[in-house]
Parts: sequence; C-alpha cells; structure tokens
Amino acid sequence: MHDLNELRQRLQTQRPVPWDQLPDFALYMDQVLSYMDRQVLRFDDEDALTAAMVNNYTKSGLVPRAEGKKYSREHLAYLTAICVLKRVLSAKDMDLLFREELRDDRQVEEGYTSFCASLDSALNLTADEMADRTGEDSLADSAIHFALLSYAAGVASSRYVAALRERQEAEHPGKAKKGKEHD
Repeated sequence: MHDLNELRQRLQTQRPVPWDQLPDFALYMDQVLSYMDRQVLRFDDEDALTAAMVNNYTKSGLVPRAEGKKYSREHLAYLTAICVLKRVLSAKDMDLLFREELRDDRQVEEGYTSFCASLDSALNLTADEMADRTGEDSLADSAIHFALLSYAAGVASSRYVAALRERQEAEHPGKAKKGKEHD
C-alpha cells in the first residue's frame, strides 16, 4: 500500500513546471533528457525519454527541429506533452491535436499553459478517486475501477479526435493531413 500512497501523493503534488519556469536558455540533448525526468510522473526507466525518441519525434514533425543541437523552452513544452500523452495517443493523433491547438497563431506558451491546467485537473481527479477507494476495496477492484475510467476516457478522446478529423476533412476536402513542423 505504500506505493499506492506514494502514487496518490505524487498525483496531488508533482506537476510540470509552468511556462515561465521552463529554462529560458537552450539545452543540449543530455540536459533535455535529464530535465524531462523531472517534468513527468515516472516510476521506472521503462518510460524514460531517450535521444532516439526525441530524434524520431523531430523527424516525424511532432517536435520542431533543434536550433543548432540546442533545445528551447518550446521544445521542452512539446516533449512534456508528448511524454504524458504517448501512453494514450498515437503520434498521428498527437500531431493532429498539436496542430489544432496551435492554429490561428496561438502560441506554444498558451497551448502549454492550457495543457498543464488540464493535466492538473486530471491528476487531481485521479488522486481524489484513489482517496475514495477505501482500504476495504480489493486491489483488483480498484485496478478494474481505474482501468474502466481509463477506458471511458479513451473512448471519449477517440471520438473527439475523430470529430476533429471529420471537421478538417469537411473544411479541406481531399487534402492530405500530413504532419508538419510546428512553429
């Protein structure tokens, strides 16, 4: 139960830093990887961000290219979102959502701030749900409960993404929806 109490406590307190606290100077890859370890909830090395992952996200257009092997706070914002969302969304869906969130000249700072607010809400809701699970509940019952919450949220997310794709197709019939570098 200690691990569950620790998880609940981390869900209540551990958050990515706000935009204005992201480094305002460029970082090299090893610094980015070290920094990202502190940005997201992690319990083991299995889901750690690697240089190869960053390079793949860059090649696919999910993350803007580094500026002379240096990464800015915008890169850190993208990577924070990717590290959280990669558990539940495909790279294709993340790309669609990033492009949609940043359309009409919306700045990365504004998108990141909105992302962090939604993440904060989701983490707090989950921590509250954990607190509501009494010691009488079996671990299996609690695991099923959270799996079902994840299932329901995943179904809703998939439908929102599908509706967004439908809207884009209606706005731009026949146009290929290829990922592109973000500004």
